[in-house]
Amino acid sequence: MRPYEGYVYAYPHKTAYRPLDPRPQLKEVWAGEHPGALYVHIPFCEMRCGFCNLFTRTGAPEELVGAYLDTLERQARQVRDALEETAFTTAAFGGGTPTYLSAGELERLFDLTERTMGVDLARVPLSVETSPATATPDRLSVLAGRGTSRVSIGVQSFVDAEARAAVRPQKRAEVDAALDAIRDSGVPVLNIDLIYGIDGQTPSSWLYSLDTALGWRPEELYLYPLYVRPLTGLGKQGRAWDDQRLELYRLGRDHLLAAGYEQVSMRMFRLPGSGASGGDHCCQTDGMVGLGCGARSYTSGLHYSFEYAVGARHVRSIIDDYVARDDFDVANVGFVLSLDERRRRHLLQSLLRAEGMSRRLYADRFGTDVLDDFPLSEFRAWLTISDETVALTPEGLAHSDAIGPALFSPEVRRLMETYAAC
Repeated sequence: MRPYEGYVYAYPHKTAYRPLDPRPQLKEVWAGEHPGALYVHIPFCEMRCGFCNLFTRTGAPEELVGAYLDTLERQARQVRDALEETAFTTAAFGGGTPTYLSAGELERLFDLTERTMGVDLARVPLSVETSPATATPDRLSVLAGRGTSRVSIGVQSFVDAEARAAVRPQKRAEVDAALDAIRDSGVPVLNIDLIYGIDGQTPSSWLYSLDTALGWRPEELYLYPLYVRPLTGLGKQGRAWDDQRLELYRLGRDHLLAAGYEQVSMRMFRLPGSGASGGDHCCQTDGMVGLGCGARSYTSGLHYSFEYAVGARHVRSIIDDYVARDDFDVANVGFVLSLDERRRRHLLQSLLRAEGMSRRLYADRFGTDVLDDFPLSEFRAWLTISDETVALTPEGLAHSDAIGPALFSPEVRRLMETYAAC
């Protein structure tokens, strides 16, 4: 089994979503549901990295940003009316790059989100994505002043040549200045994203990036393997990369463990006692309200979003359609989860974390034992099984990107394979 089949950050993936007919009213979708998480998507960036397949566009004019925030407020108002409760336990601004917005626009984003959704973002864990070019003192001052608890910055590599190879045109001095500014802002948790498997990267240069990042003693680090996907800048080059990723993963993992970090998942490493956490949100049972085009929402029985694309022309078209619309009281595109899919999602959300899956929590929720529903026989060499938990071994965690996709249902695989990429 190849160790890198695909990154499972959500199940089912949005390429398994299809237009809903009829389109259900959000009041019906959220009846009796606990939202838990609030996510706001800002689909703008100053540049598009070669590995990026996120829903975002570059070079958005100021008038489009203003129109987007106007529409975001219209959507939030209608979504709030559909919710029975808004006791959110965690929140995030992602994208794209939320700090593509100016300091004034960020203030407006906080205002409209808090006022319309009825949530005090200073009282729940709030994570905000940023970039080296946009992590400026004035923007960070807004984030810190409004109670942001975590800032995540995509550095990818501290070696300029590697950043260029990943089609990430940034200068080391800009990266250093951004990290200094984040630390000076007083936001409690800093996360740094790094990528391994870049063309020309060596074990020595990988350790250099890791040690450089550790110089800021981030509370969290995410180590991502490079994936070259269709329609991304690197994918269009038609280039391949060698099998060094697994070697570099193990090197990075062992290096961070030796530096005092704990492993949370294949990608996530956390400094114990740093206060870095997701609050009281339970990803297996709590829902999420997504605002903005590109954001997904989910309840126990339905995952939904707007149309999805990667190609620049289609992304721009979807954003233009979003800012012109007013009907945000229905779900448009989504996936209805059967009981089997709910069980499968619970397994995936739990098993791919280092702590593993609680068999009791699964049994309490579904009335069955997970090993009766999913024998997991093909992965037994990568599992530790007790009466309480089913967990991946260290080598199992290293193969998370193979185990996760292997657990997808036949129907989700079929929908993903027949998705008309654009």
